[in-house]
Amino acid sequence: MIIRSKAPLRLGLAGGGSDVSPYSDIYGGLILNATINLYAYCTIEETRDNSIALNSYDSNCFKCYPSTKRMEIDGEASLIKGVYNRVVKEYDLDAKSFKITTYNDAPAGSGLGTSSTMVVCILKCFVEWLGLPLGDYEISRLAYEIERKDLNLSGGKQDQYAAAFGGFNYMEFLQNDMVIVNPLKIKRWIIDELEASMLLFFTGKSRSSAAIIEEQKKNTSSGENDAIEAMHKIKQSAKDMKLAILKGDINGFADILREGWENKKKMANNITNPVIQEAMDVAMAAGAKAGKVSGAGGGGFIMFIVEPTHKKEVEEALKKLHGLVMPFQFSDGGAHSWKIYPTDTVGSLSIK
Repeated sequence: MIIRSKAPLRLGLAGGGSDVSPYSDIYGGLILNATINLYAYCTIEETRDNSIALNSYDSNCFKCYPSTKRMEIDGEASLIKGVYNRVVKEYDLDAKSFKITTYNDAPAGSGLGTSSTMVVCILKCFVEWLGLPLGDYEISRLAYEIERKDLNLSGGKQDQYAAAFGGFNYMEFLQNDMVIVNPLKIKRWIIDELEASMLLFFTGKSRSSAAIIEEQKKNTSSGENDAIEAMHKIKQSAKDMKLAILKGDINGFADILREGWENKKKMANNITNPVIQEAMDVAMAAGAKAGKVSGAGGGGFIMFIVEPTHKKEVEEALKKLHGLVMPFQFSDGGAHSWKIYPTDTVGSLSIK
């Protein structure tokens, strides 16, 4: 039997960083995000050779291990190992024998939530394979615990929930890791207008968000007033942008995005850099209304809002830089999975 899963990556539209502890624990966080048609993928193939074969294209790890109930976390394919270890422990399972293959449509460090989305995707594949009783909230919460607590990787909470639920979501982050996901019903013409008005540019520079997030956490814990005040404004921007999107106010959306980026830069050092600033300057000179880095900052993808009739001008200007303009559309569904069973016909498969 073969099990496959896919989970969508997300754009962090507003409120980014307010989902990170200790800010969310003290003040509560608000996030507005939306998933797009770029995905993380996972395939599990059952085997009978008492081995675990890992093919992780994102971490460039292709190794085979003896079947065991706990895999050593050694820096190679940690996300796969972390999910496997937690699932086996949580449900008191025997050691499994399988081959697993994972890859992403976007590079790690892109600011689109690739790592957390991959954890959700892998977990969803195990849920399908083993028939585990987990819904979207449970998968999101378990994925968060695996990544942040079991593997001790820095980050917030929004990415796991975005990947599991999909679509446009207004999320509330409260004490004790409580999360409330409020799906937004956006009119089709508004989504069409957003897609026509948005441009996604990959700077060509991936980054690790850990250092930026750790500085952000330190600033909150130490009571650094400028950083905390900036985060309050970023949190408010999620409320404002929700209203703008529901009304189809694209100019208001652009204003909130621009202000959100200015406040974001006050949260920690290295959120912006010469590569990001050059892309911002080039896009604005070509006619963009606003721009903001998706994710923690420091690199990855930049979202721009442009007048649709000038979109090609901005694209052509950005193409002269060392980056990539990435076409995209917003996606509705969250993580999903399916099984494929061999049939009696040689080489044929049936999907159920």
